[in-house]
Amino acid sequence: MSAPTIERLDESLVTDSLCRATLEVFGTMLSMDAVAGQRFTEKAPQHPSHGLVALIGMAGSWVGTGAITCSAELACKLSSHFLLAEFASVNDEVLDAMGELTNMIIGNFKNEMETHLGSLGLSIPTVIFGRNFVARSAAENDWIAVPFECGGEVMTVKVCLAPRPKRQMPRGHAPYAVD
Repeated sequence: MSAPTIERLDESLVTDSLCRATLEVFGTMLSMDAVAGQRFTEKAPQHPSHGLVALIGMAGSWVGTGAITCSAELACKLSSHFLLAEFASVNDEVLDAMGELTNMIIGNFKNEMETHLGSLGLSIPTVIFGRNFVARSAAENDWIAVPFECGGEVMTVKVCLAPRPKRQMPRGHAPYAVD
């Protein structure tokens, strides 16, 4: 994959890609409808939240994180559709299913964005569930977030990406090679 072709993210490019990636997974893997809402920019969370957040890291010429957040009820509903089983409460299977759905959505997003950003890799998803927790990135960049309405509930898909600092690029990765 070639080096990144842009130095700054166009929010509409990110939003369009997040929408396509999410709606594709909803249609093909969940057989559910979802409606994209208005994108918004999110700063680091200031207040504790509850529910579920699934995070997956991205690395390459650009680095950052993709995430999905939703209520426990929606996580159970999505997992039920995905695994063709009923889940009344969050358990290990629901956590695993939400990690896999995050992997698919952010993976689809990553594949599309590589055309603009260069090669990107994904980490293994991390899923957090509970009450009164704060999940935030050490990066100071804003998150580009898109809410999706599904069956009266909202799931938010968001990403925080920035160009990888030149000093952190491994040897031989032009144009940012370090001597």
